[in-house]
Amino acid sequence: MKIGIIGLPNSGKTTVFNALTGGTAETAAYSSGQLEPNLATVKVPDERLNKLSEMYKPKKITFADVQYIDVAGLSGDRKGGGLPAAFLNYIAQVDALLHVVRAFEDATVPHPEESVNPARDIETVDLELMFSDMAIIERRLQRIEPEIKKMTGKEKELRVQERDVLTRLQAGLEQNTPIRDQGLSVDEEKLLRGFQFLSAKPLLIVLNVGEAQLNQDVASTIEYQHQKAAVTQLAGKVEAEIAQLDEADAELFLADLNISEPARFRVIEQSYNLLGLISFLTAGPDEVRAWPLRQNTPAVEAAGEIHSDIQRGFIRAEIVAFDDLMAAGSMTEAKKRGTVRMEGKTYIIKDGDICNYLFNV
Repeated sequence: MKIGIIGLPNSGKTTVFNALTGGTAETAAYSSGQLEPNLATVKVPDERLNKLSEMYKPKKITFADVQYIDVAGLSGDRKGGGLPAAFLNYIAQVDALLHVVRAFEDATVPHPEESVNPARDIETVDLELMFSDMAIIERRLQRIEPEIKKMTGKEKELRVQERDVLTRLQAGLEQNTPIRDQGLSVDEEKLLRGFQFLSAKPLLIVLNVGEAQLNQDVASTIEYQHQKAAVTQLAGKVEAEIAQLDEADAELFLADLNISEPARFRVIEQSYNLLGLISFLTAGPDEVRAWPLRQNTPAVEAAGEIHSDIQRGFIRAEIVAFDDLMAAGSMTEAKKRGTVRMEGKTYIIKDGDICNYLFNV
């Protein structure tokens, strides 16, 4: 799962990237013309794995993970002129976007608009993403009519459907409605998957606040009512410093700031949830592991995440909810209590299900 970090120049994108990943990427690199993105993979915090490890004493613990891609800042001044190709090449393939919005005041770091205004900056970037999608749709619609005239049967029917959906999306974008808000059906999403529209991607807005705003709920001041979108906050500079400390020093730093845990954990979890992911778990003496899975996935497909042979030879799944296992204290006791269930192929896996697959190939 890949999440692209975007934002205007001097919003603190790379600082937030460092805060989330524990990296040390140069924060001024993009200002000096760097185009290559910063990349890092981070573990998704999951206390359940720690609890299972206490029970099973495994040789290995494997957390689910998310990859963050930090790209050069958007200028905010193209007004429909199109996003740079280098930006699009990197960001089109991500599964979701994380938009870093400047909320901190710092006279030594000039804002492109010469003032700090999160709501304005959110709108600016939203428009850039929608302008990019409009340009893609316009180019496609120009080519599609000649194609339709040459086609017959099912092929023509699909191309007409594509044209009609694109025309509808174009009208919505002209009204400043991002594609994620335009109610695409599952079939329509499949039809348009190859376009990688930016305003269709799930979006997490992260307000980058200053240390003086640590105990202020700045995120609640932003009204952003959109589908597959959320608003949160993080003190990028402070969190980046914490991410460089060992556990003991980090705890002292957090205590001095009267913070219970690093905000980056919450942002990482929100990133994961925004992708529509849950985690099912496997546990044993060799490994305790969290497996990322799309919501509403049946057991037989979840088996394929572990190994294709398990999916192919699926017989049934032995499942116990994490909370039920913890209450029982052991798998043996959970079975005695009747909380371990045998489920078939169509069972929908739930977050925290501990699964043991029975299969034959």
